[in-house]
Amino acid sequence: MKFLITGANGFVGKALSVELLRQGYAVAAAVRSAEGVVEGASVQLLGSIDKDTDWTEALLGVDVVIHLAARVHVMREDTADPLQEFRRINVAATEQLARSAVLSGVKRLVYVSSIKVNGEATIAEKHFTADDEPSPQDPYGVSKYEAEQVLHKIAKETGLEVVIVRPPLVYGAGVKGNFAQMMAVISKGIPLPFASVHNQRSLVYLGNLVDALIICGTHPKAGGQTYLISDGEDVSTSELLRRLGVEMGCPTHLFYCPTTLLKVAGYLSGKSNQIERLLGMLQVDSGKIRRELNWTPLYTLQQGLQATAAGYQNKIL
Repeated sequence: MKFLITGANGFVGKALSVELLRQGYAVAAAVRSAEGVVEGASVQLLGSIDKDTDWTEALLGVDVVIHLAARVHVMREDTADPLQEFRRINVAATEQLARSAVLSGVKRLVYVSSIKVNGEATIAEKHFTADDEPSPQDPYGVSKYEAEQVLHKIAKETGLEVVIVRPPLVYGAGVKGNFAQMMAVISKGIPLPFASVHNQRSLVYLGNLVDALIICGTHPKAGGQTYLISDGEDVSTSELLRRLGVEMGCPTHLFYCPTTLLKVAGYLSGKSNQIERLLGMLQVDSGKIRRELNWTPLYTLQQGLQATAAGYQNKIL
């Protein structure tokens, strides 16, 4: 069986390619640059993807596509119409890939969407599920939901087996963004005002996500389904910081600050979204994939944090 991985030299793509090759699958990597593509994968250079991308050569002999390439969160947005730019890559390019896949005889396309399709936050005792009414709140989430809708339409018209996977925050060795910033702050011993935060958030370790994506690409019952995944152990921001500190060998110094003051500080600093993610609830029910595909996470939260901390320390040494 041959897989085409879009975004194969990214954080998830590299780990996915390594594991697929280890399991004996053929892997084609569709990328803008060959830099970072794992040894053993064939390389298909595409440049920037959009509605006009020619996928013909990349799809030769491919049985399953796992579509990771996307325009993701932009911390400092500088485009006049962010939603239009997200749609250009996340919707139009995805549609072009799917229709090209059909013409090339591809059997299945696994689309890595986002939990943002469900919404930005949950309330106590209420988890997001795959059956919830979608409620994306920002241009990125809207574009991911629109791409899902396009793929369902193509599947209905052509018989292409589409599998949607909506992960929450993905962490692991080499993680970037806010998670990497947290580890940098912990390593410097900077006190953090989150001792009063007792929220619950779902995460998914990179190794667990990779395993779930491979199962979604190969399991006969996965076609046509949408799955939410997580490690199965939710954690508060304060507990996450403490546990990361333990794994990094850097005690985490937390102090009490009312959450209302944290929200005000976020508003005044223009970082309300980041503060809301640190304070808010976001819990995921991954029961559907466990029941239907008999999937269970290979790694615990502790194992994931250990690997993530080790990766960070190896990078800075």
